[in-house]
Amino acid sequence: MSVGDAWVKCMRAAVIGLGVIVAMGSAMPDAMAQAGKPIKIVAFGDSLTAGYMLAPSEAFPVVLGKALQGRGHAVEVINAGVSGDTTSAGRDRLGWAVPADADAVILELGANDGLRGLDPAAAKRNLEAIIQALTAQKAVILLAGMRAPRSMGDTYTTAFDAIFPELAAKYGLVLYPLFIEATALKPSLSLADGLHPNAKGVEAIVAGILPDVEAVIARVTARRGQPAKG
Repeated sequence: MSVGDAWVKCMRAAVIGLGVIVAMGSAMPDAMAQAGKPIKIVAFGDSLTAGYMLAPSEAFPVVLGKALQGRGHAVEVINAGVSGDTTSAGRDRLGWAVPADADAVILELGANDGLRGLDPAAAKRNLEAIIQALTAQKAVILLAGMRAPRSMGDTYTTAFDAIFPELAAKYGLVLYPLFIEATALKPSLSLADGLHPNAKGVEAIVAGILPDVEAVIARVTARRGQPAKG
């Protein structure tokens, strides 16, 4: 190889190396900014999420956010609960209720469908449409399950109860099988209606769901390329 050829080869290598550095440099600010942002979690649900008959500070999203921050997680938890929402109503407001930059969504809908005896197949379609939309915007989803009242009969309850594990398995979601597991049939943790949690009930729900929310946070941090806490 001549001196000229060697010089050309060295110059080519330098140009390629410079291109790599420039490409890395242009990506680094975005990556660093993403790493420094709190994880935005949207609690998207009905009255169980919204905090029916509770002070704003006692609502599930607020209590969850404080619990996560107390465990060292940099998070922002947004209350996107609306009392009375069915899966259909949630589907209708999804576009404006969940911001496009949400890192994760706790999807808690279905209780009102079950209480009203609405078609389980329709509820499943609505939830699946919500899941598909959230997946398209790259949000990590925690699906909070619900069970139909036993008074609806075996056929109805079997179809309804299967919605949540089936969708979680199909889309690889984090599943919390029963959102009100900690408070169901426990008067000391419920309001007078026997359905909604009181302030202590919300704390019990948060304590139960916390490990699954941390699993969601781990998925978000993995996407960001950050080491997960702990």
